[in-house]
Amino acid sequence: MTHTLQAYATYLPAWRLGPASTGARTARVVASFDEDSTTMATEAAGALLSTLGPGAPVPSLHFATTSPAYLDKTNAVAVHAALGLDETAFAVDVAGSGRSAFAALRGALTDGGLAVAADVRVGKPGSADERSGGDGAAALLFGPGPGIARVLARYSLSAEFLDRWREPTSTTGEQWEERFGFERYADLIRRAARETLAAAGVDEADHVVVTSPNAGVTKRAGTLVKGRLSTGGSPIGFSGAADTGLALASVLDTAGPGESILVLSAVDGCDALLLRTTERLPARRQRTPVREQLGRGREIPHLTYLAWRGLVERELPRRPEPDRPAGPPSDRAAGWKFGFNGSRCTDCGFVHLPPLRVCRRCGTADAMEPVPGTRLRGTVATYTVDHLAYSPSPPVVVVVADFDGGGRTSLELADPDPEALTVGSRVEPVFRRFFTARGVHNYFWKARPSTGAAPVEGSTT
Repeated sequence: MTHTLQAYATYLPAWRLGPASTGARTARVVASFDEDSTTMATEAAGALLSTLGPGAPVPSLHFATTSPAYLDKTNAVAVHAALGLDETAFAVDVAGSGRSAFAALRGALTDGGLAVAADVRVGKPGSADERSGGDGAAALLFGPGPGIARVLARYSLSAEFLDRWREPTSTTGEQWEERFGFERYADLIRRAARETLAAAGVDEADHVVVTSPNAGVTKRAGTLVKGRLSTGGSPIGFSGAADTGLALASVLDTAGPGESILVLSAVDGCDALLLRTTERLPARRQRTPVREQLGRGREIPHLTYLAWRGLVERELPRRPEPDRPAGPPSDRAAGWKFGFNGSRCTDCGFVHLPPLRVCRRCGTADAMEPVPGTRLRGTVATYTVDHLAYSPSPPVVVVVADFDGGGRTSLELADPDPEALTVGSRVEPVFRRFFTARGVHNYFWKARPSTGAAPVEGSTT
């Protein structure tokens, strides 16, 4: 069966490290202290599914990252649970290097599934990695039938040489001299481009996307392979496994129907994918383009960023640290904890967040149906700003939200700006990491100011 690209979406976190902090020409995209590759993958995939509506088939989820939240545990199943996918959907991690993104993409292309890539890139203070890296996520959905782009050809070359590496126990990575990596990659990129275009019978691609952890490659991409209309790379700097998806998405945001896009990812070899857009693309672009997401950021101090990444130790509020979450209660409450599912009384229609067995309005017991809370938007009824509660980034802002259609609950506010918050502010649920205690991550939902985008819809196979 031939699968086509059906939809795409990206996610860029809200925070930015300013040029004055890094010496770079542009701001660096920074994930918050409560974000990781799992939560960002959920954001990107949820934004994609919201463009399709409920019931869109997702038979598999291939999750690529170089910064997995867990080892010896599949991170993709947390994304699967947060998206509300059917339990028969195959969820798997593809982790280890920037090339993992192409492995996830090829897996999703083969079985008509969802490829998601997300990374939190950490560089030594003052390093090129800190200046030129970026955190983010991208999602691509493949499936049968007409889509927004057809796959014309793909090609891969593998090569062993030492350009970039990181020990499993290290937070930051290493890189050999840039010129050496560029010389090795240049030939691989040209060969992969030539073979891919020849296989499709295309003389020249309209758009060329070149991504690589080697800065020399991205700086001189136009000298290696040039597109008729555009040549570029990742819009946020090297973002690990998310690099290829973010770069492709930024082209899909502006490309016209019938245009060819050659994607080249130079990581331990070179992987190539040639696409041709269809007339469906303009009507099915992601709701918020990459460039618009990039321009929405809020600056944070360099010291705060370093503390979030564990590169400096700051004094935290003098309160007891949280206990490690336990497996059995987390499992019993998985529908609420990961899916943010409330309950609606089938007798009177009253909505409960969190879910209950007995209706608060009419008293009927065990007459409930699930309500996917991720589809809901709410209004702040009241809130509190707590400067004493334990948090890696105080203050802690907690809102009580009345959700559209019923249901009231209290949620911590993500990426808070207390000065901009008022009673009546609109909020939406967002999947975040509450805290980590003794190696266990406590994932749950927070609230954030609503962007006005359509709600995330669950999907089933």
